[in-house]
Amino acid sequence: MTMNTEGNGTMLDPKVPEGPIQDKWTKRKFDVKLVNPANRRKYDLIVVGTGLAGAGAAAALGELGYNVKAFTYNDSSRRAHSIAAQGGINAAKNYPNDNDSVFRLFYDTVKGGDYRSREANVYRLAEVSNSIIDQTVAQGAPYAREYGGLLDNRSFGGAQVSRTFYARGQTGQQLLLTAYQALARQVGLGNVELFTRTEMLELVTKDGRAVGIVTRDLVTGEITSHSAHAVVLATGGYSNVYFLSTNAMNCNGTAAWRAYRKGAFFANPSFTQIHPTCIPASDEHQSKLTLMSESLRNDGRIWVPKRADDTRAPNEIPEDDRDYYLERQYPAFGNLVPRDVASRAAMRMIEQGRGVGPLKNGVYLDFTDSINRLGRQTIEDRYGNLFEMYERITDEDPYVMPMRIYPAPHYTMGGLWVDYNLETTIPGLFSSGEANFSDHGANRLGASALMQGVADGYFVLPATISGYLANWLNEPPVPTDDEAFTAAEQEVRDRLNRFLSIDGTHSVDYFHRRLGKIMIDECGMSRDRKGLEKALEQISALRAEFWKDLKVLGTDESLNQSLERAGRVADFLELAELMVRDALDREESCGGHFRLEHQTEDGEARRDDENYAFVSAWQWTGEDSPPIRHAEPLEFEYVALTQRSYK
Repeated sequence: MTMNTEGNGTMLDPKVPEGPIQDKWTKRKFDVKLVNPANRRKYDLIVVGTGLAGAGAAAALGELGYNVKAFTYNDSSRRAHSIAAQGGINAAKNYPNDNDSVFRLFYDTVKGGDYRSREANVYRLAEVSNSIIDQTVAQGAPYAREYGGLLDNRSFGGAQVSRTFYARGQTGQQLLLTAYQALARQVGLGNVELFTRTEMLELVTKDGRAVGIVTRDLVTGEITSHSAHAVVLATGGYSNVYFLSTNAMNCNGTAAWRAYRKGAFFANPSFTQIHPTCIPASDEHQSKLTLMSESLRNDGRIWVPKRADDTRAPNEIPEDDRDYYLERQYPAFGNLVPRDVASRAAMRMIEQGRGVGPLKNGVYLDFTDSINRLGRQTIEDRYGNLFEMYERITDEDPYVMPMRIYPAPHYTMGGLWVDYNLETTIPGLFSSGEANFSDHGANRLGASALMQGVADGYFVLPATISGYLANWLNEPPVPTDDEAFTAAEQEVRDRLNRFLSIDGTHSVDYFHRRLGKIMIDECGMSRDRKGLEKALEQISALRAEFWKDLKVLGTDESLNQSLERAGRVADFLELAELMVRDALDREESCGGHFRLEHQTEDGEARRDDENYAFVSAWQWTGEDSPPIRHAEPLEFEYVALTQRSYK
């Protein structure tokens, strides 16, 4: 592999075990240093975030006997954004007997990520997938079952087998409830101390390792330090950098960004996913988009009118005048192509003037054929809550009228760089779930978010973190009156006071909305050099304006959501610059990173495996100096590097 090394850093070691890929995880679990049960009570651990990755990790570590502190900015861990992963969770149990296997799940995931993920991590994810289902069934997850009593499966994008386990259209909610129950049990036993309405605002390091965090009580405003032997960040993704996204309004990148500024490398920040199945925006002032599950593509057919000037209602347009463009362009996968492919195809239709709805910004997802073939009751059993949600939002009955869907920012494949043990470049700082970069490459396949969150939380992190902790046996945590903590607390207070003292004229949302417009226009579904260079200039100017003209009312001594959002948007402004730099640096198209200069004749992504088969990992060097890009070379021994094709 060759690459331009001008201004770049070192090659990163992912610490992947030697040997055949099917033996690597077993070898690592045997080789890793252990902490015996009697010694685990001597260790204090911090877990930030209580979604599936965080709640699972806190519950599992508490069950093992460690002393755990878990933090969430929500009023309950049940409100974590894992609840929104509606469609299902992948596993390779092969109940439908349609030739699925661990290796096929591994292969589909590597291919779906457009060959920009680490093979060893993806294979481990596929390997533990069956244990994930056993674990969550044992915890009470009410998966759908087929007539013989086995758990039922349905298909998802990027696969030609049915491997997605589901609970109607609320799989994430049900799995989060099981994780919450496991976490609550450990809280009741005294192994986990849960802090709600508490936000991490700084990572504390001492002698180059993570030793704790600084938090703010979102109700009282109290600033508090918490010390531990190790810190786990499981704080989700950063798609809210686009302002309009499928993420909950409070989702943010602050915890990961604070870690980045303290020395944790940030990997592949430009790898963001545009989800094809979102309810279209209805006006310019909307502040939130609603996701409709990808599972709907199992039974819904996607189409647009063949003529741009066709203004008839969808039910009045005959078959001959409809373009089922995914079935036409990708006959082997049809409506179940991966998300990046489906989103770009939909956007091409919209750009051709064939978009539907009042703003001409959507495409149809039509269930007429499935209802006629299977009956309304079957469709209602599978997707009833999703149909109800759609009707409440749009005042349109999807049983009668086709849904309108639209591509929108969703999942982020980028995140903190971690090695095979899920440890960042800061010793003692681990990251799990969407907060890290490790498994999905340049595009996440549907039903793999829940899979990674459960795998990292319950199975991977508890097995690897002991390798770090064993080195600190009988060493107490750094006390919170240490200079490292007092300095970090002062940083937090100074930052909050800075927001309050600007006394400008514009709200936080004013700046966030403008940032989102820049990002979706220039670093969204498609990018090019001219637009990215323009975005860098615009974001820099917007950031300067933010620090001069921001208006935050209230004080830092009570509930103040404007102050909370100010910190998050300030971090988004910096993160956005890194995303654009990463997109500029990667002169290829792959998955969700689509550079207009690098595409095939038929408009598909064209990778440059000779020069860009690596993970970009960026290092903070200061506010006024450009970051350094490090690289982790990607080697593909088991899945051949080929041009993705879903035709």
